[in-house]
Amino acid sequence: NKSREEMMIALEAGIGTFVVDNFYELKTLNGLAEEKGIVQNIMLRITPGVEAHTHEYIKTGQIDSKFGFTLTDGQAWDAVLMALNSPNLYFKGLHCHIGSQIFEVESFQHTIELMTEFMTKIKKEAGHELAELNLGGGFGIFYTPGDLPPSPKQWANTIMNHVKSQIEKRGLTMPRVIIEPGRALISPAGITLYTVGADKEVTGIRKYIAVDGGMNDNPRPALYEAKFTALIANKADRKAEETVSIAGKCCESGDMLIWDAKLPKAEAGDILAVFATGAYTYSMSSNYNRIPRPAMVLVNEGNADIIIERETYEDLVRKDKLPKRLEK
Repeated sequence: NKSREEMMIALEAGIGTFVVDNFYELKTLNGLAEEKGIVQNIMLRITPGVEAHTHEYIKTGQIDSKFGFTLTDGQAWDAVLMALNSPNLYFKGLHCHIGSQIFEVESFQHTIELMTEFMTKIKKEAGHELAELNLGGGFGIFYTPGDLPPSPKQWANTIMNHVKSQIEKRGLTMPRVIIEPGRALISPAGITLYTVGADKEVTGIRKYIAVDGGMNDNPRPALYEAKFTALIANKADRKAEETVSIAGKCCESGDMLIWDAKLPKAEAGDILAVFATGAYTYSMSSNYNRIPRPAMVLVNEGNADIIIERETYEDLVRKDKLPKRLEK
């Protein structure tokens, strides 16, 4: 749901292509482009009706989704006609995204078949051949033992070979194929370091280890039941001695980073390293419970540079205002 202000900022920045998600955006963007006297390239986001095997909250391609124009009920076709009849928009291609953390290449093969079939309909019935096909992202990565993601080469071969075969079968011109491997690139590059504080043992049930962060810097376990792997960085050469659950510091029972992690004996002051946190962690962070965000450090080949400064308590109240009527 892009606002008029956001669309105007993008137009003024000369953005190459808009991915249009709904009829409101189609109408509004055409009007704004008319005001600026330009023809803006667009892609239509299509909901193809593919059920990817992933968590319910990160499925995006199924029919019952808030995203895109639904393919199965004619809504996507109505969007095509509206786009082609919008004089200040150029309908360049189709976009879809079926979900996140997907391991099955079959989901993408089925999506390609549906999308190229729709491209064929657009060419035959509307006389418009599309130049681009964006298949989104969602390529799964390794978080915990048992995760077996295909390699980048396997993903690329599967996608491109299937697109080529479908395009040739349908007599279409090969479009520019776009993918969005954001998590697959960024997530493995990130490690979050926490300092261990208190511990609590519930006799016969569980031992908790508390750290100085949690759902405020990584909400994924609370939102999606996401799983992560960790070790104690300053004891990385030691064998696991105990099974503990890593608790965040927020005032929520659900603020648990990892359940039943096998670690060396953890003590206050130890550094807990949680892996594969480069994506959907800091970008989703908050100041819940008035907790400052941590610093971000770029490390490579022996060099370390701060690229985001650690927040202070002063930062948390910097924009707070006390109304005059409440001053004493």
